Amino acid sequence: MEILIRRRWLILGIIFLVTVINFIDRQTLSVLAPVLREHFHLNNRQYGRIVSAFMFGMLSGELPMGFLMDKWGVRIGLSFAVLWWSGATGAQMFARNGTQFGLFRFWMGTGECGNYSGGVKTVTRLFSRKDRTLALGIFNSGSMVGATIALPIVVFLLRHYGFRIAFLVPALAGVLWVPLWWFIYGKEPKEEEVVYHSRVSLLEMLKTPESWAIMSMRFFIGPVMQFYWYWIPSYLVEVRHMSMKELGWLGWIPFFLGDLGGVAGGWAAGFLHRRGVSTVNVRRIIMYGGSIVCMLSMLVPLQHAALGAVLLIGTAIFADNVVSANMFGAITDLFPEEQVGRATGLTGVAGGLSGLLFPLLTGIIVDRGSYSPVFIMVGIMPLIGSAAVFLLSQRYRNWNRHLSSLTA
Repeated sequence: MEILIRRRWLILGIIFLVTVINFIDRQTLSVLAPVLREHFHLNNRQYGRIVSAFMFGMLSGELPMGFLMDKWGVRIGLSFAVLWWSGATGAQMFARNGTQFGLFRFWMGTGECGNYSGGVKTVTRLFSRKDRTLALGIFNSGSMVGATIALPIVVFLLRHYGFRIAFLVPALAGVLWVPLWWFIYGKEPKEEEVVYHSRVSLLEMLKTPESWAIMSMRFFIGPVMQFYWYWIPSYLVEVRHMSMKELGWLGWIPFFLGDLGGVAGGWAAGFLHRRGVSTVNVRRIIMYGGSIVCMLSMLVPLQHAALGAVLLIGTAIFADNVVSANMFGAITDLFPEEQVGRATGLTGVAGGLSGLLFPLLTGIIVDRGSYSPVFIMVGIMPLIGSAAVFLLSQRYRNWNRHLSSLTA
């Protein structure tokens, strides 16, 4: 355990790296969406079904992956998850129609959900509470780095080698990551054996208000970034009339701002913790504050200039990642280490369910009208999710009553 703690920032860097790879994998489809939809004659509803197939895979894989991380540890668990989803990523190069893309994306989703259950569990094990949210913010910012660099990388591969090679390259990156992780993480610490044999069952966890609090939280917050990941490239091409070249040059800006938001959300939590602010008030200040800024997405359809729209989207993504870093921090607040993998899996089930429904709804709304109602929805959903965790969690309410009695 001491060796792991001494190497914790290096290990954090490795799970940050696999998160980058994970989101290059995910973004490949959305970046290629304008080309794939033309090539395979897909409308918005059909594309929405492909996105939903991935989310159904996430929904199906969350609990098995969370159980795997708690049962066998993150060294084995993450290795298996990365190899599993990398196989699915590479298989997409052989897809010949929308149905095959949907099947491969489902397979991919059953593995990619392990990135978060394994990553959150690793951070919980290695970092104290005052540093944990910053570490979670850095880990989670890998999603934005992946989304940022996916645009120029995928556009380059598309223009020089075709869209099929664009699926193969990130798949190979995942395969190459596994031996690096296996070597650097090393042997699971002996304390892990206690974790593996936790007596708290999943059914018992589901009986607690904390489980429903975090599931409700992620049900509303999770689909927001999924909308930005999977639909913004299409929005910029279809509505803002960007070429694929312009998308490669400008489309990364919102996701770069999201990178900064993930780190800023973690840093702000650590800053407040070190100044004596209670954990529940840290989460409340940052999550409510970030959620209010997320509402700027409602102004995107009113912005005439394409660059102005890109910057507004980027600001909303920045704020959403501030919220998301503390969303994962809330899971570690409310559950002991031996339950974190499964607790993260439970939130993933809730996020997967909303992520399954939201792309279908988005496709219908866009086909029948415009993106404007969707931007309104993603503007208010983080606030609803943030309110849910504080209203439903018994532990957060107890902390509030304890703090009130101390200051009375």
